[in-house]
Amino acid sequence: MTIPVKFSTQLKLLLLRVLIAGSAVLLCLAAQLPQGPAWTQLGGEALRDQILRLQASASPERRILVVDIDEASLAQHPWPWPRARLADLIELLLAAGAKGVALDILQEKPADAEGDMRLAMLARHGPLVLAQMFDYVTRQPALTGGQLGGGLATAAAGAGVPATGYLANHAGLAGARYFGNIGVVPDPDGVLRRVPMSTWYHGRLYPTLSRALLDCCSGHPPAALGEQGMVRLPYRRSRAAYDVASAQDVLGKALDASDVAGRLVLIGSSSLSIGDRVATPLDESMPGLAVHAELLSAQLDAQAGLAPAPWPGRLLAVLFTAGVVLCASYTLPRRSAATNAALLASSALAWLGLAYLIAPHDPWFAPAAPLLSILLLLAVAVPFHWQQAQQRSRQLLDTLRQYVAKAVVDELLRSDLKDPLAPRLLEVTTLIADMEGYTSQVESLSLDDAARLTTDFLDCLTRPVLEMQGTLDKYTGDGLVAFWGAPLPNADHADLALEAAARIQREVAQLSALRARRGLPPLRVRIGIESGAAMAGDYGTSFRSIYTAVGDSVNTASRLEQAARDYPHDVIVGEGTARRARRHRLLALGERQLRGKEKPIQLYTLAPELSA
Repeated sequence: MTIPVKFSTQLKLLLLRVLIAGSAVLLCLAAQLPQGPAWTQLGGEALRDQILRLQASASPERRILVVDIDEASLAQHPWPWPRARLADLIELLLAAGAKGVALDILQEKPADAEGDMRLAMLARHGPLVLAQMFDYVTRQPALTGGQLGGGLATAAAGAGVPATGYLANHAGLAGARYFGNIGVVPDPDGVLRRVPMSTWYHGRLYPTLSRALLDCCSGHPPAALGEQGMVRLPYRRSRAAYDVASAQDVLGKALDASDVAGRLVLIGSSSLSIGDRVATPLDESMPGLAVHAELLSAQLDAQAGLAPAPWPGRLLAVLFTAGVVLCASYTLPRRSAATNAALLASSALAWLGLAYLIAPHDPWFAPAAPLLSILLLLAVAVPFHWQQAQQRSRQLLDTLRQYVAKAVVDELLRSDLKDPLAPRLLEVTTLIADMEGYTSQVESLSLDDAARLTTDFLDCLTRPVLEMQGTLDKYTGDGLVAFWGAPLPNADHADLALEAAARIQREVAQLSALRARRGLPPLRVRIGIESGAAMAGDYGTSFRSIYTAVGDSVNTASRLEQAARDYPHDVIVGEGTARRARRHRLLALGERQLRGKEKPIQLYTLAPELSA
């Protein structure tokens, strides 16, 4: 079975539209998957980072105290410090009422014996968490140093992040009760957004430093912060929210006990010489100690029920994208490219506002994914539909120019009609013209002469029609059908048709005079004109269509043209046109019964001065 060309083209366009729309939704969906495309995730992370910077709170975090071995402390007490000084620092904090202390400093090798012993006793009997660092990069040979401590025996990795190596404390500290991992895994762009909440290494599961501090001091595990393997740092608080005390102030007893009592304490260094620094969404160079403080604060929020309630951010992103795609599918073929671009840009702004609200509630959704889908629509769908609109416009203009005068085409382009060729019920005046005795005229002529006569005669008919803004319906061999009042309504349609008829008479008379001088038979044109309601529009099938008018008044005009053979007048006008004419004087010819009519109708012709 052969598929009509027009239907096949429409089917292809529909499939292309569905493909573009489906691609936009699938792009957002793929970006929301845990292992979605890296380029969508990185683009989304940049947007999320900006949201985090805007939302980061500076309200004081009173539950945590950060003790910093800063540049001022090192200026007074150069590094490396004896272990006894670290023990002094920890004992002073515990004596001031600290709930627990986490030491973000590795002690891979033994140092002063007394200091090492004091640290070992504090770690074995006090609320002290020692640091050890896991490595997550495959190396040959694997990184190993010191002696690992703590950990929970487990046969499988479970939710823990598998490690490849480690750096730990010396064997004298292996008897401590609590150890916390300080190893991190930056994203491919170098920014630290996720940390391993628990790490699996050689059959044991190890907590991160902040998790171990909570285990140490609360007696039960903290509330789950997302997944227990790799978790996203929420970065809800800026660095200004945390109280930071200089280590030298603690050692010099310049820090009031009330500033320490009841708090969890993190000890580390922001010094460039001994401290570690990482890039984070909030700061291009943040001390690692501040990252642990952020994660500890988030876990405390989760314990206290202060964390933002979980929202289905990934689902909301996909639903938003689907909604935008559905709206765009409606507006793209119906609005201009500029309007559609503005609507999509507005959708992008709306999503930015929604993403700002969702970000704290779903740490894993990709906030940039709907923007990528909207960008796809802007880059592909808008130009595609613009090109389709341009093609339809060109086709419309090409079709119109076959039937309609240039002035009418220009007016159509200025109008607000969506589809000016769609069938509509309009008041029209139809003119049908024919050559009388065409067969006898051409039977004695050669083929070339007959063709030239036909062309010259049709020129005489067509030129006045177009000059008077008429619509050319079709040629009928040696005649034509034209009408006024469509595709644009025109209150003067009757007078314009009458004026065209008068000009046709004059043009045919001039052509006939030229032929007479060459000894050829004269020409006569027969014209029928009638006005009334008709359905005017583009009619046809998927194979071929034509812009035409259909109605009783059109049939009557054809009967009037045939009746002209029985009158000495070239132009026969019906009652409908006579009622609507305002600028032309008509002569009544009496009533006549036309074929197909139930009763006689009054006929008219143009007054002599018009038809002369």
